[in-house]
Amino acid sequence: MKLLFTFLLAMVTVTTFAQKDFQGKATYMSKTTMDMSRFGDQMSEQQKKQMMARFKNFLEKNYTLSFNKTASSFKEDVKLDAPGTTARRWGNNNGQGSIYKNLKDREMIEDVEQFSKRFLVVEQMDQPKWEMGMETKKIGQYTCYKATMVKVDNKVDWGKMFSRRGNSKKKDSTETVDKKEDVKMLAVTAWYTPQIPVSSGPGTYFGLPGLILEINEGRTTMLCTEIVMNPAETIEIKKPTKGKEVNREEYNKIVKKKSEEIREQFKSRGRGGRRF
Repeated sequence: MKLLFTFLLAMVTVTTFAQKDFQGKATYMSKTTMDMSRFGDQMSEQQKKQMMARFKNFLEKNYTLSFNKTASSFKEDVKLDAPGTTARRWGNNNGQGSIYKNLKDREMIEDVEQFSKRFLVVEQMDQPKWEMGMETKKIGQYTCYKATMVKVDNKVDWGKMFSRRGNSKKKDSTETVDKKEDVKMLAVTAWYTPQIPVSSGPGTYFGLPGLILEINEGRTTMLCTEIVMNPAETIEIKKPTKGKEVNREEYNKIVKKKSEEIREQFKSRGRGGRRF
């Protein structure tokens, strides 16, 4: 009955919105927890707390999703930090520009600056394999429905990238482990509302009969904190065009190679054993 109600609500809402063009902006708050167990006994609890505080700006972010019926753009609301802070230096090496999604053309483009070079990571938007749930909850004034899926996590693992100690004598065994770990699965839970019939959401997520207001993926949660429908100023969603066009696999290989070069530079300066 709940699934039938969801369908009927979605149909009524779609009919209402279809009577006119509509657009909107949704603000999201993102929080990520760090896996401090990777440091083991190498750091005291006080040192771990200090590290968490130092990386707060990296672990807690705010984003804006601008959307209309067919396209959306997801951008970080960047705040300027004090010059020379650790989080700021990290951010310069991991700077996301935007994630553009076009539902009509089934095209997704991540506009990202990495190592002082801009890339356009282009992907085909295949329909995600969501499992529709029967649970509901309120997020603000919107009734949301639960959906879940398990997908391949193809994001760059920055913590792993820079925490591994290079050891040329064990190169072969390390490469073998890396190949086994390349395919990592990620459990995702989404909460969407048919009251806003846009098949989009934060980050790379889409494919549900309503705007996604909350995403839980691994150690990260993105929650919508504000929605403005049909603002006075017209929202212009532009397709990114500046940067080197690559696919996801090519981009990850470029990042991995450059990160290894940076790690080797740290070694040559006598700081190879230091971890972030």
